[in-house]
Amino acid sequence: MDYCLITGGASGLGENISRYLASKKMNLIILYNSSSNSDNLKEELESKFGISVITIKCDISNESDIENVVSIIKDNGYNIKYLVNNAAVCYNAIYEDKNKEDFMKTLEVNLVGTFLISRRICDMMYENKSGVVVNISSNNSTSKYYPMTLDYDASKAGLNSLTHNLALQYAPYVRVNAVAPGYIKTPSEMKDIDEEFIKCEEEKIFVNRLGEMEEVSSVIYFLLSDDASYINNQIITVDGGTYGG
Repeated sequence: MDYCLITGGASGLGENISRYLASKKMNLIILYNSSSNSDNLKEELESKFGISVITIKCDISNESDIENVVSIIKDNGYNIKYLVNNAAVCYNAIYEDKNKEDFMKTLEVNLVGTFLISRRICDMMYENKSGVVVNISSNNSTSKYYPMTLDYDASKAGLNSLTHNLALQYAPYVRVNAVAPGYIKTPSEMKDIDEEFIKCEEEKIFVNRLGEMEEVSSVIYFLLSDDASYINNQIITVDGGTYGG
């Protein structure tokens, strides 16, 4: 049985990705670190869509946690055909309050953790001569600049480079792309954000609105599908058309 493994798949955008892929009848292995919603999400998706859902607690910046995930996969014979690297952290703070601890934690999860889980899963995909990876980047990595999230932005720029290198390393059997969303209406994005700030950001977007989570999830599903079989080594921006600032 083929599975899609999703990191950070039980909350926020990750939860929406899980729900969208489940609606397309994809079996899921959902990794979560701190979400209390994982068991309920598993039961709901299995009941509603008739698929198999496995939930595993995993901090992707912890190699022991990753090895536990790999052991569960191998012991149960789960075939990982798809990988969505969504897990990420972001510490919003004014530039003067940025500190090394938060910067390093951001890199450990968003970049190093993604590398660690990707290497183990992509090795298995390569052995099976089949696999697709989609990394969740951000347009902050390419065209939007915010000093209050400079550590997050740097981690996503690194993720773009990681995407290109993984595509090269695992060719020709594993396709690796990234999706770089702009401002999307996720719970974390909308929490405690001033309406005036949102209005200002919307004016920078060509379609004059924030994106919906489904508009990102649908692109991820397309890249995972055979319809995108000739798309590889790309960073796909999903931001409604946005200029910097």
